[in-house]
Parts: sequence; structure tokens; C-alpha cells
Amino acid sequence: MNLLTVFLQNQGGGADYSFLIMMVAIFAIMYFFMIRPQNKKQKEIANFRKNLEVGQAVITAGGIYGKIKEIEDNAVIVEIAPSVKIKVDRNSIYADAQATQTK
Repeated sequence: MNLLTVFLQNQGGGADYSFLIMMVAIFAIMYFFMIRPQNKKQKEIANFRKNLEVGQAVITAGGIYGKIKEIEDNAVIVEIAPSVKIKVDRNSIYADAQATQTK
């Protein structure tokens, strides 16, 4: 017999409820510390992408800094240097942290 089997055999009828309460507590902790903040962050990013404006400083998912020059349906034209423009998918645009701190 291993130690877990011996421990489970010695538990009385109340062990079922304590196990259930512990599992609910673990799920609640995971929800408030992991799932809820992640959902909140995803909503903030989606809201940012929905409200993009021409002239706004952004960072692409690849780490390229630039300013928005044009906005299309699912793409954004980003100027990364004078007269150098690239077309980037809207879902790979993030807020420029330096630009938001200076405001």
C-alpha cells in the first residue's frame, strides 16, 4: 500500500465535503488571480485596437515602432521611418508604452 491509499482509507465520511470545499476554493483563487485579469487585459487590447487613430504611436507584434498613417478594415499602414510605410494586420498592433506615459 502506498501512503495515499492509507490516508484515504483513514478518512471518515466528512472527507468528501472538505475535498469539495478545497476544490471550490482553488478554483476561486485561480479565477481571481489568473482568469479574470487575463480577460480584463484582452478587453483593454481589443478596445485599443477598435479606437486606433491616424498619427498614433504604436508597436507591432514584431517589435517595430511607428506611427499610424492610414487605417483600413483589417490592416493599418504604419510609417516606421520617413517615407517608409508598412502594412500591418490590425490584430498585431499594440500601444506604445512610451507614448502613453508622456501624455
